[in-house]
Amino acid sequence: MAIEFNPSRGATLGVEWELQLVDRHTRQLRQDAKEVLAAVPELSEGRRPKAMHELMQSQIEIVTDVCNTAGEAVHDLKRSLQRLQEVVEPRGTGLACTGTHAISDWRDAVYAPVQRYAELVEEMQWLAWRIQTFGVHVHVGVTDREKVIPIVNALAAHLPHFLALTSSSPYWGGQDTGLSSSRAIVFGALPTAGPPHLLADWAEFEEYMSTLLRAGTIRSIKEVWWDIRPHPDFGTIEVRMFDGIPTPREVGMVVALSQCLVHQLDQQIDRGYKLPHPAAWVVRDNKWRATRYGLDADVITDDHGSTAPMRDVLYELQRELEPVAERLGCAEELAVMTDVLEQGSSCERQRAILADGGTLEDIVDATLIELAEDRFVTSNPNRGSGHSSA
Repeated sequence: MAIEFNPSRGATLGVEWELQLVDRHTRQLRQDAKEVLAAVPELSEGRRPKAMHELMQSQIEIVTDVCNTAGEAVHDLKRSLQRLQEVVEPRGTGLACTGTHAISDWRDAVYAPVQRYAELVEEMQWLAWRIQTFGVHVHVGVTDREKVIPIVNALAAHLPHFLALTSSSPYWGGQDTGLSSSRAIVFGALPTAGPPHLLADWAEFEEYMSTLLRAGTIRSIKEVWWDIRPHPDFGTIEVRMFDGIPTPREVGMVVALSQCLVHQLDQQIDRGYKLPHPAAWVVRDNKWRATRYGLDADVITDDHGSTAPMRDVLYELQRELEPVAERLGCAEELAVMTDVLEQGSSCERQRAILADGGTLEDIVDATLIELAEDRFVTSNPNRGSGHSSA
C-alpha cells in the first residue's frame, strides 16, 4: 500500500483546540454543540470549517488555517474564540479547556450527530462511551516524507515533556484521580492510541498500515490515534499528546515548542545527523511518569535508566531551543514555558485552588476565567465572595 505524503513548504503550522461548553450556573458541561455551531455558519460550514463537532455534544473544536508562526496560529484561534463567545454568553454558557471536566459525569454525555462518531461508539463501546476528554493537537509541516518517521521516533522521547507541561486532568467525575492526567489514561485505552510505533522508515510505515487494514483493525489510517503520528494528507507530523490547554498563551507555548523541535530535527537530518531513537520501554515508562506526576516526575534520560527531574530537563530544553525560536519568530511564545514551570501546570493550579479552600466548582470557574482572560489562576477565584458563582 503506497501512502502519498503531500510535503509542506517548511515547518508550517495547524492547530486544533477542543473546547468545553460549560453552564455558568451549574458548572456542568452543556450538551448543545449542535445549536452553537448552527449559530455560527461562517465558522461551521464550507469546505474548510473552522469550528466543528467532536465526539460529545459538550465539545466544539476550533482549527486554524495553515500558519507560519505560533503567534499567527494563536491569533487565528482567538478570532474563532471571540465569535463563539459572542454566541454562547447570551445562553449562559462559558468556554473552557482542560483535559477532563472536574465535575461532569461521562454518563450524562450526548454524542455528536456525526456518522463516523456513531461508528466509533458502536465499535469501541465502553472505551468510547467515556471519552469526554479534551486536548490540543499541533500539526507541523515536514518537507520530505523520508524525514517523517525519523522525526516521529525522535519526538517520542518528548512525550513526557509535552504531557507534563500541559497536564490538566487530575479530576474525573468529581474525584481526584491522584494522576496529573487522567485523560492520558482514558483516551490511551483505545486500541490504536498510545505512543507511536517506532518504525524504520516510510516503507515500513506503509507496510504496517497495510497490515492493520488487511486485518480489519482499522478502516482508514486516520483511525490510528498515536500520541504523535504522520498526517500524510496535510504533509505534517501531528503532536496529539497535549492535555486540554486552558489559556491561549499556553497554546502558543506548545505550538512554539512543537515547531522548534520539528524544525531542529529536520535541519539535523539535512546536516547528515542520525536522529535519536529512544527505546520503546523508555517512551512508555516516561509517559506513565508524566501521567502520574506531571512536572514533579523524574524522567528517564537514556536507555540505561538514568533519571533527572522533569523541571530541570524542561529548563534545559527551553534554553536549547531559544536560538531556534528566535529564527522561527516564536521566542515570546516559547518563553511561556518559564511561566508554567514557575507558576505550575493547569493540574497544579487546579489543586492549588482546593488547597486554598476552594471546591471543584471553584476550579471550573477558574478554568473559565483562564480562557476568557488568558491568565493563570493559582488561588480560589471565589475566596471571600460570599457566593460560588464566577
